[in-house]
Amino acid sequence: MASINVENVTIDFPIYGAGRRSLRQSLLARTGGLVRREGNHMQHILVRALENVSFKLEDGDRLGLIGHNGAGKSTLLKALAGVYWPDAGAIRIDGRISPLFTAAPGLDLEDSGQENIKTCGMFLGMSAEEVARKMPDIMEFCELGEYLDLPVRTYSAGMITRLCFAIATSIDPDILLLDEGLAAGDARFANRAEHRMNGLINRTRILVLASHSDAMIKQMCNKGILLEKGKVLALGSVDDVLKEYHRRNDELAAPAAE
Repeated sequence: MASINVENVTIDFPIYGAGRRSLRQSLLARTGGLVRREGNHMQHILVRALENVSFKLEDGDRLGLIGHNGAGKSTLLKALAGVYWPDAGAIRIDGRISPLFTAAPGLDLEDSGQENIKTCGMFLGMSAEEVARKMPDIMEFCELGEYLDLPVRTYSAGMITRLCFAIATSIDPDILLLDEGLAAGDARFANRAEHRMNGLINRTRILVLASHSDAMIKQMCNKGILLEKGKVLALGSVDDVLKEYHRRNDELAAPAAE
């Protein structure tokens, strides 16, 4: 069984050379996190990206991360992937994790399409044997034919997107970490891509998805977390958390009472 247990996780990012007040305010606006000063003369500036975040996920859970830019969604995904280490608290994970923050990590424009299938597949956590077993399916799905023998630099943007999508959606993770979703290419390709993405989600035991799309969150997730400035404001069903998110947005957008 797969599981994720996040207990009181806090993550701080130190900011160097940011002593001026104008720069401090700029950091606050850009990150959305809490900016703090530490040290004997308050000269050390930290951005608190996550503060005291806790939740548990088990087989079958599909969690949507909801919030504005700078709320902490991407930081939380990267903490789950092991890119960031908590300054406080703990993250305990059982199961094979596949983070899809970029569709094709390791893509080399000078290598051929087939060579990139091998390289990107291994960057995504597949063994050489697994890549070899899945190679025919990836080649068939991306529909690039003889172009797969040519350097990727000769491809159009749409062809690169199709190759990357085919590779990324061939994985078999226990836990899938997905940031915003994957581009699928032109309209003709989109229907096949949607079915393939649904297949990836269905064979994943746990999904954690960060997205600004209500429709994507509702389609893919059964739980939601609302983050703001690194703190959890709401945790529960997708409908309830989205309702709270929009309620807060409406309050901020409402004109101040006279």
